[in-house]
Amino acid sequence: MPQIEKSTRVRESVSLDRPWVTVVWDDPVNLMSYVAYVFRSYFGVTPAEAERLMLQVHNNGRAIVATGDRESMERHVEAMHGYGLWATLDRAEE
Repeated sequence: MPQIEKSTRVRESVSLDRPWVTVVWDDPVNLMSYVAYVFRSYFGVTPAEAERLMLQVHNNGRAIVATGDRESMERHVEAMHGYGLWATLDRAEE
């Protein structure tokens, strides 16, 4: 009986160097001014950038607030949860 050789190679369908993103989602609880405050205080963005991101969350339902390696984005998501915001991480779009 012939021996069947099985391939143990795994094909990675996602590019290994593709960055991750932190996404903050709109919620019915937090005031817009508070969301802008969180972006200013945690990410250190300018008041204008914090306002732009907050309006993106409010108007579009979500905003990408950071991009980088997975571990950093996981820390940002945890921090956003600590501030009471809804946040997730995802792969950056190509």
